[in-house]
Amino acid sequence: MPAPEEELNLSTLKPAQKRTARKRVGRGMGSGKGRYSGRGIKGQKARSGSHNMRPGFEGGQMPIYMRLGKKRGPYSKDAMPVGPHRTHTVSVNVCDLERVFDDGADITIETLVEKGLLKNTKIDVKLLGDGELTKKLTIRVHAISASAREKVEAAGGTVELLREPKVKKVRHHKAKPVAAEAPEAEGTDEAPADKAPAAEEPAAEETPEAES
Repeated sequence: MPAPEEELNLSTLKPAQKRTARKRVGRGMGSGKGRYSGRGIKGQKARSGSHNMRPGFEGGQMPIYMRLGKKRGPYSKDAMPVGPHRTHTVSVNVCDLERVFDDGADITIETLVEKGLLKNTKIDVKLLGDGELTKKLTIRVHAISASAREKVEAAGGTVELLREPKVKKVRHHKAKPVAAEAPEAEGTDEAPADKAPAAEEPAAEETPEAES
């Protein structure tokens, strides 16, 4: 038969599991944790905060991510925001609008955040044309691609841009000057007027031969 349960009162209270005494260090040489308090002799691990090092820390030496070669071009961090992975816009496709919004909805940056398509309203939004769109929507975004505009207007919707698109500057290259050719006189053997005839050289005078 199971033992009868004891009546719960102040004299029978006890913890559900055995309590373990906390480690009290630095309480003298006879305490069992005196002198070095379980940290050993000097070194990095004997200091406070030595077990909470940041990821990638290699004890002060040059870490591996700095010893490796750097990737040049628009993919490096120094090329921001030129690189394709570092942009000033976040993209949303028309298929996402088809999946989340109802027909006739008014879509703004705030509603995109409410539906979970954006994290916040700090970055410009560009609508892209991936997927199909069958619902009539009123969209207000910062930028839109040509394919996305075609699909929105084909479904009967409208698009309003919150930021004017940047006009690309056309560089005009200066034409190289062509050297003017001298006009040729047709049907005449005379030399052009601007060129004077070469002067005839005087005949060399004959010198008397030396008498032998």
